[in-house]
Amino acid sequence: MAKRRFFFLALLIISTVSAQWKPAGEKIKTPWAGQVNPENPLPEYPRPIMVRTDWKSLNGLWEYAITEYGSPKPQKFDGKILVPFPVESSLSGVMKQVGSDKEVWYETRFTVSQNWRHESILLHFGAVDWKADVWLNDIKIGSHLGGYAPFSFDISPFLALENQKLTVRVWDPTSDGPQPRGKQVNDPKGIWYTPVTGIWQTVWLEPVPDTRINALKTTPDIDLKAVKVSGDLHGALYGDIIEIVVFDGQTKVVQTRASASEEVEVKLMNPKLWSPESPFLYDMTVRLLRDEKVVDEIKSYFAMRKISTKKDENGIMRMQLNNEDYFQFGTLDQGWWPDGLYTAPTDDALKHDIIKTKEYGFNMIRKHVKVEPQRWYRHCDEIGMLVWQDMPNGDRSNGWQNKKMFDGNEFQRTPESEKIYRTEWQEIIDFLYSYPSIVVWVPFNEAWGQFKTEEITAWTKNHDPSRLVNSASGGNHIKTGDILDLHNYPEPDLYLYDADRVTVLGEYGGIGLPLEGHLWQQGKNWGYVKFKNSKEVTDEYVKYARILKKLVIGGFSAAIYTQTTDVEGEVNGLMTYDRRVDKLSIDTVRQANRGVIEVLNEK
Repeated sequence: MAKRRFFFLALLIISTVSAQWKPAGEKIKTPWAGQVNPENPLPEYPRPIMVRTDWKSLNGLWEYAITEYGSPKPQKFDGKILVPFPVESSLSGVMKQVGSDKEVWYETRFTVSQNWRHESILLHFGAVDWKADVWLNDIKIGSHLGGYAPFSFDISPFLALENQKLTVRVWDPTSDGPQPRGKQVNDPKGIWYTPVTGIWQTVWLEPVPDTRINALKTTPDIDLKAVKVSGDLHGALYGDIIEIVVFDGQTKVVQTRASASEEVEVKLMNPKLWSPESPFLYDMTVRLLRDEKVVDEIKSYFAMRKISTKKDENGIMRMQLNNEDYFQFGTLDQGWWPDGLYTAPTDDALKHDIIKTKEYGFNMIRKHVKVEPQRWYRHCDEIGMLVWQDMPNGDRSNGWQNKKMFDGNEFQRTPESEKIYRTEWQEIIDFLYSYPSIVVWVPFNEAWGQFKTEEITAWTKNHDPSRLVNSASGGNHIKTGDILDLHNYPEPDLYLYDADRVTVLGEYGGIGLPLEGHLWQQGKNWGYVKFKNSKEVTDEYVKYARILKKLVIGGFSAAIYTQTTDVEGEVNGLMTYDRRVDKLSIDTVRQANRGVIEVLNEK
């Protein structure tokens, strides 16, 4: 009888929570929208590169209010919002635009397990766009600027005896401000999309020891048959030891120790190399020891892969993967969702686009002016997908729309804008550094906010010498970095060439096909060229692939097709925006893509 009462009570709680939330608006939605659980949305562990056993998600229904900028905390909230979906999204249950003259307040309550009370408790935010101020139990504990990188606070000193109250205030000026914001604008149209305000990645708690591993940095070196591992340690003393155990599946490959203050070089006999064709990952356990006692332990992983450039027998500078010429062929992937905007409805949805891109025969994704949750990069690592990571563009520059803000070729930023850019770019590189799928950093897209290109490129290369730097994809062609990147729509064209750097086609295609029932809006839908049915679009794609195949022989080492999915008013995706329809023939496109990729193997 007691079990039956508990079961019905659980059903009552679930139905009550569900009644407090439903997707807002009438826009199209993905198949995963119906799988969102308002009690526990996006429940997966959010930091797969560094896993601890104990953690707690704070995702779910929070109180929210939208107030005038600078107003005190509201006495009464407007209603419920489903965290971590941004305020403007359907899945938040709110779907209201905020703007630079308003702020969003969030509040939730939670408890901390008594088993955690002897440890430090970290409060993690996956990402909040853009300025976040955080209170715990009405005590302000910190702030963070930046819309794309994770941040955390040690909340242990501020915990109450039982229930905890977490309050967050967010301000996001979108296109009125100097901050990185990608394709977000206050007036979305054309290639510019709906703003994203507030919490848009998982909020979570983690108990950690006072002496702990804060972060890990792994750098593979296939030439030395080794991986270098260094830790950002908190509270470590001289004499503490780092122990690293590497596994191939369940088989222990190597175990090594070093002083906690040292970078550890782990040697591997006959290492298995990672590639899109064979995405092998080594698992790794890292322990911090003091007097032979384990004080902290995390699970991680790494891959043995190398990205480099080298001239071929014809004097053409080629990209190489694992010391072999390798043509990188990918899609421009914006990472937007009709129901969640920046936030995928579920982890399966997040993974879907990567799987589908590989089904189409591509081996690379250019993550376009957006940064994804860390689980997305883990999926790329597992599935076998190379990643070019863009820095989100920002400031008040929408490319050609603000020519008056350009001096010569480069954008003129204020000292505040420069500082924001540099800080966020470093944060992004640092937290993504150990994900092996990332092989290229892209500081600028076209000329959008492009400034001090040589200096930014040199800094990026110095900060991470293990990857290539594509200074400005399709932007002002300043001779710096590893790559000359051309954009040409709709057909591929090799109209510039650099004998000393890799030459790539950073964007092309954009073949449009609007499909009724799968459109974000009626009318004003566009592609660079538009056709009437799937066969016409597929035929046009194959035509471009034949042109590209010849240009690979002539000098291209990579190409990126626009784009993975439709996005709002853009209808030039391989898939519709709601991911319900493949607009091109997968088999035909895959065959065409393999023909392009394999040209270098046929030389």
